[in-house]
Amino acid sequence: MASAVRARALYDFNSENPGEISVRENEIIFLHSEQDIEGWLEGSNSKGERGLVPASYVEMIKSDTATSYNNSTSGDAYQGSRYSNVPSGGSDASYKPNNQVENFPPPPPALSSLSAPAQQQHTYQASQGSDDDWDDDWDDSSTVADEPGGVSGRYRDFDANGPSTYSLSTSSRGGNAQHAKSSATVSRNLNRFSTFVKSGGEAFVLGEASGFVKDGDKICVTMGQYGPEWQENPYPFSCTIDDPTKQTKFKGMKSYIAYKLTPTHTQNQVSRRYKHFDWLYARLVEKFPVISVPHIPEKQATGRFEEDFISKRRKGLIWWMNHMTSHPVLSKCDVFQHFLSCTDEKAWKQGKRKAEKDEMVGANFFLTISTLAAPLDLQEVESKADGFKAFTKKMDDSVLHVNATLNEFARKQIAGFKKEYQKVGLSFKSLSQAFELDQQTYSVGLNQAIAYTGEAYEAVGDYFAEQPKLDVDPVMDLLALYQGHLANYPDIIHVQKGALTKVKDSQKHVEEGKMEGAQAEGVRDRCNIISFATMAEIQHFHHIRVRDFKAQMQHYLREQIGFFQKITSKLEDALHMYDKA
Repeated sequence: MASAVRARALYDFNSENPGEISVRENEIIFLHSEQDIEGWLEGSNSKGERGLVPASYVEMIKSDTATSYNNSTSGDAYQGSRYSNVPSGGSDASYKPNNQVENFPPPPPALSSLSAPAQQQHTYQASQGSDDDWDDDWDDSSTVADEPGGVSGRYRDFDANGPSTYSLSTSSRGGNAQHAKSSATVSRNLNRFSTFVKSGGEAFVLGEASGFVKDGDKICVTMGQYGPEWQENPYPFSCTIDDPTKQTKFKGMKSYIAYKLTPTHTQNQVSRRYKHFDWLYARLVEKFPVISVPHIPEKQATGRFEEDFISKRRKGLIWWMNHMTSHPVLSKCDVFQHFLSCTDEKAWKQGKRKAEKDEMVGANFFLTISTLAAPLDLQEVESKADGFKAFTKKMDDSVLHVNATLNEFARKQIAGFKKEYQKVGLSFKSLSQAFELDQQTYSVGLNQAIAYTGEAYEAVGDYFAEQPKLDVDPVMDLLALYQGHLANYPDIIHVQKGALTKVKDSQKHVEEGKMEGAQAEGVRDRCNIISFATMAEIQHFHHIRVRDFKAQMQHYLREQIGFFQKITSKLEDALHMYDKA
């Protein structure tokens, strides 16, 4: 639209979520688009605040004629707002008020009718460009290009007639609707961009997830020494990534790098390209909303065939693979096993389509979780979640600081230290050359010793330049992987916090006589499942963090010790030269 559209508020609306704005009845609003986002419009109120208001709460003002807004554009992608990543698609359950303005408007429509669909169904695609298009014999045309590892959100409704634990009936906001004690009254989160909503966590807690869980899909959480933990994989394995090779197709018109993967539990080597890793990563993120799937190394449009880049990407993929095979849930899931073992083109396509049509994603993922222990103390869960949130924030800050410090340290070694040591070496060589002008036979030994000292310092300069790839680079590779993990956890904790909030809401409604105790107990039970999964994932993170950082710091110090021992040995050789002078 070329300019903002004027609208009038039909009812009072009090914002309760981030991204919303409050308006008063008859207040003039300036809308930034006539297209709604699943029943919401973005605009600015009379205070200049910008955000979302329910589409059914306003009427357009066009040519001095006011007509109520008909919410018929639900599902159109909204452009130009700060919610630039709003997905297309939406609920068909949008509220449609009458298109007539009455002198006395009826009570505001219940916002539950504007709620977004219960379950998110992500559609991920491999990135387009360079060598990573899905256009070879290992793929079909079922996907469309998107950002690497990104999300193109697609939402779908559950069948209104499908099975659910209980029927949901939310009360009107700002209205005077009567609450029936026999109906659940836990309100939906009206911020449809909330991770709790998009992950399917809300739909699950409200009892809207339904599906048949096969024995092979069940994920067990047990009670360990330090709390809930994922049940260990009874058949642990690892996987090597070797021999990155440049290959071509289309008679040499297209080139790509293929890696050889060899899982220890099959011993069958498979060839995979970066785009296959990208596809797998997307499937895993879609399937597991409360598991931190490690990020794969970033794409690069240029220099893809340079030796240093290939080596760095391979190291990043090795770290990624180690974390995948170490995770009790990720390592066993069908799509990961398909990625590691499939060598047949037809079978690959069948497995790919099966993974992309997996129904046990989002809200349904939580149906697969099996807990054998007694319910958790949700107050303790909330305290641990808050503590972990603070921990990850502090760790993220520290990782960024260490990364920047080591990067500067390596830069100085490669450029500054090498240059300075070579300057010292050249100065000693120059002194040796000056001494040679005396042409005295008894000074030959000294001249040679000084010249060797100069060479030793030049060699030390080269040692400094070569050392970062042996000790600093591996640490920075580890930090990069953990930066990806740390970026995942705010959303995971948000899902947990959202579930706890629903429990508190249900308890309040029981006390007020608006909800049956059995219904509130159902909300609590489903929150308990999310809590078990979240606590198990936190426990796994701490376990691998201790393992990884212990091993990497030991490696770093051993390399540093060996580095300085090599310098010491070189300087000792120079010292012995003077014994012969």
